Amino acid sequence: MTPPPPERAAPSAPPARVPSPLARCGLLLRLLLQLCAAAAAAQGHPRSGPRISAIWRGHTGQDRLDFGQAEPHTVLFHEPGSPSVWVGGRGKVYRFDFPEGKNASVHMVNISSTKGTCVDKQDCENYITLLERRSEGLLACGTNARRPSCWNLVNDTVVPLGEMRGYAPFSPDENSLVLFEGDEVYSTIRKQEYNGKIPRFRRIQGESELYTSDTVMQNPQFIKATIVHQDQAYDDKIYYFFREDNPDKNPESPLNVSRVAQLCRGDQGGESSLSVSKWNTFLKAMLVCSDATTNKNFNRLQDVFLLPDPSGNWKDTKVYGVFSNPWNYSAVCVYSLGDIDRVFRTSSLKGYHMGLPNPRPGKCLPNQKPIPTQTFQVADSHPEVAQRVEPMGPLKMPLFHSKYHYQKVVVHRMQARNEGTFHVLYLTTDRGTIHKVVESGEREHSVAFNIMEIQPFHRMAAIQGISLDAERRKLYVTSQWEVSQVPLDLCDVYGGGCHGCLMSRDPYCGWDQDRCVSIYSCQRPLLQSINPAEPHKECPNPKPDEAPLQKVSLARNSRYYLSCPMESRHATYSWRHEENVEQSCEPGHQSPNCILFIENLTARQYGHYRCEAREGSYLREAQHWELLPEDRALAEHLLGHACVLATSLWLGVLPTLALGLLVH
Repeated sequence: MTPPPPERAAPSAPPARVPSPLARCGLLLRLLLQLCAAAAAAQGHPRSGPRISAIWRGHTGQDRLDFGQAEPHTVLFHEPGSPSVWVGGRGKVYRFDFPEGKNASVHMVNISSTKGTCVDKQDCENYITLLERRSEGLLACGTNARRPSCWNLVNDTVVPLGEMRGYAPFSPDENSLVLFEGDEVYSTIRKQEYNGKIPRFRRIQGESELYTSDTVMQNPQFIKATIVHQDQAYDDKIYYFFREDNPDKNPESPLNVSRVAQLCRGDQGGESSLSVSKWNTFLKAMLVCSDATTNKNFNRLQDVFLLPDPSGNWKDTKVYGVFSNPWNYSAVCVYSLGDIDRVFRTSSLKGYHMGLPNPRPGKCLPNQKPIPTQTFQVADSHPEVAQRVEPMGPLKMPLFHSKYHYQKVVVHRMQARNEGTFHVLYLTTDRGTIHKVVESGEREHSVAFNIMEIQPFHRMAAIQGISLDAERRKLYVTSQWEVSQVPLDLCDVYGGGCHGCLMSRDPYCGWDQDRCVSIYSCQRPLLQSINPAEPHKECPNPKPDEAPLQKVSLARNSRYYLSCPMESRHATYSWRHEENVEQSCEPGHQSPNCILFIENLTARQYGHYRCEAREGSYLREAQHWELLPEDRALAEHLLGHACVLATSLWLGVLPTLALGLLVH
C-alpha cells in the first residue's frame, strides 16, 4: 500500500523566547519516537507477534451476517462439512447457511421463556447455553428464567422437553461444561440453585449418577472435557481440564493452578455408603507451562484443543493449552495424552508417604468391579499426584509465548504442496482479532511462526465463539453482533510479488507465475517456502523489485517528514539518505509507519531517501523519495498554505503515535 505523499511544512520561525507550536510538535514527535523505540526494545520477542495485519472483508452477502440485535451471550454449534452454523442467543436459535459461492441466509427460531413471573429482566430471559446434535434432532437447552429446560428442534419445529437440571445453568454467566458420549451425559452444572454451590463433575445420564467429592477441587473453572478410548474398553478415560484456586496461600504463589483430571468411564462408584455415589477413580495433576530461560510462568489455563494423531494412536493425541499470567501475557504449551496417562499411572500421591493400596488409586477395573474402600479413601484425601504434566520436547518449554492475551484456540493439521505437514493454530485475542500461527518441525523440535493477525468482523467486538471446519477449510466466528465465515487460505493479502508471497511462510499459499494463490485453487506446480529461514530465495528473481521513485520540491529551512508503512512487523525498517542511516525502526515498533523527521532542511539534506525493510537475509526497498530544492519565490507563495497544512498534519499524526504508545 502506498501512502499519500508527505506534506510540506513551514520554514523555521525566527528565534523567539516562546517556541512555536510547530517547534513544540517537532520536539514532542522526537520524544515519542524515542519512547516507542525504547518500548519496542524492552518488550522482548517482538517476532512472537503477527507478521502482518489483515482485515477480512469477505464477499458481499456471502461471508458475514448480522443477528439484527445485540446477543450478549451466545453458543456456537457447527458440524464439519455442513454449510450451516447454529447459534443460540437470547430466546432464539439462529441457523446461518453459508452455501459455497452463493449468498448467505439466516433463519431464526424463537424459544422464549415459559415462566410467567420473574424478579428482574435478566431472570425473565431464556439464554440458550447448549446446542448438541442428538438422534431426535438438535437439542437446545437454556436458562428459561432460572428454570433450566430443553427443547428439540426438528425441521424448524420446537418440541418442549421440559425442565432438565444439569443441562443448562440458572444464569448465562455461570461456568458450565456438558459432555455427550452416546447415551451418557456428563455435566459440571449444579442441579439446585441455592444448594450444592460447590462445583462438581457429574454423570447425569448413564449407568449410575456419580459426582466428585466436595474436597477434591477448590473453586474450579472448567475449560474442556473429553473421553479417550484406550486399548481396553474398561480402561477408557474421561479427562477434563480446569483451573482452581491455589492451595498454597504464600503471597508469592500464583492465585490459580491449572489442572487435568482423570476419571474411569466405567467407574461404578464405591462399596461404602460414603463412596457409592462418588467417582472413585478421580485424580488430578498440575499442568506446567513455564519458560525456564526467561523465568516466565503461565498459570492460568484459558482454553484447550485436542488434535488427534492421524494414525489413530490415542497416546499421540496433542493437547494444545492456552495459558496466561497476571499481566495477561500468553503462552501456548503442547502436551501429549500419552504423557498425561503415564503421569496418572505411575506417579505417587502428593503428601501421601505410605505404601499405595492395591489396586492403586485411579486404576480402572475390568468387569465393572467396585473400587475397594481403602483405595477410595486414600485417593479422596490425597487427590493430586506428585508428578507434574510438562510440555512436549526436550526443553519442556512453551511452543511460544507472547505479549498478546489469547483466549481460545483451534488447530488445523494440513498438508502443504511440498509434502510437509503443518499444524496451524488460530488464536483469538481479547481485542477481537485472530492470530494465525504455523507450527512446523519435528515433534521434539517444533518452531512457531506468527503469520498474521485477522480482523474477522465488520464491527470490532470480542470473539464469543470459534469453530474450525477442516473439510470446508473455513473458520466460523461469532461476536455479539454477527457471524463471520473466514477462509483458512487468505492468500490475496500478501503483497510484494513472489518474495512477499513466500516470505509470508503461509503453508496454504504458493506463487503461481504472477500472483499468490491458494494451494487448493491451483492444480499447477507452485512455489512454496520450503526453506523457512530464507524462503524468498526460492523465487526466480533473486532480488525484489525496487520501489518507484517519488519526487517532491521543498524550500530551504522547512520542516518535513517521510513516512514508510511497516507492512511486516518482523522487519527492521531503515531510512537511508545516500549511504547514511538516518532513522531505524525495529520489529515491534508501535507505530504503523517508520517516520523520518527533518526539522530544518539544509542544502546537504536534499537528495535521495530510501526506506529499506530487512528480515534476516531478505532486503527490499519499500520507499524511494528524492527531495529537490524549491524556487524561493514559489516557497514564499506557498508559505501560508504550508503553515496551515503542517499544523493540521502534526495534530493528526501525534495522537496516533501517543495512542500506540499508551496501548503498548
